[in-house]
Amino acid sequence: MPALPRQGKAAQPGVPEAFDPPRPLPAFTFHDEAGTEHTVADFRGDVLVINLWATWCPPCVAEMPTLDRLQAMLAPENVRVLALSQDRGGAPVVRRFYERTGVKHLPIWLDLRGAAARMLGARGLPTTLVVDREGREAMRLAGEAEWDAPEMVRLIRAIGRSEPPRTAGAT
Repeated sequence: MPALPRQGKAAQPGVPEAFDPPRPLPAFTFHDEAGTEHTVADFRGDVLVINLWATWCPPCVAEMPTLDRLQAMLAPENVRVLALSQDRGGAPVVRRFYERTGVKHLPIWLDLRGAAARMLGARGLPTTLVVDREGREAMRLAGEAEWDAPEMVRLIRAIGRSEPPRTAGAT
């Protein structure tokens, strides 16, 4: 099976696009539930799964349980899921959503004005970036995914080991 699409090829919804070498991220900020501003640099040394989502987005809602399970599964490996909500209602809207849907392992992260989504070039929701331990974008996926599926977990672990992410069977 061939490697994932590389930088320069058009991203296809639901198909991960890998960057080898990983590419620098633009500077952007986001907030935690208390309103404290953060950047990717605050998480240096961790693999980040940055998910741009909203409670009103059906594919986002569908994949949220898989992101919650991914966080629980890979937290001991210093993988953090940063689900950046685009909801203008802020933390109360996300908190109610988490309570209603049983999300237990994801902290509340906010991109209230969509600035992070714009800086990251997201063309729609959900959009997810996997960022290596050095703070560089190693993989991007536009659209919904099963983030706790074995192949996705394998790709994220490979990024954590600084290996180029490849699909199953690639040489």
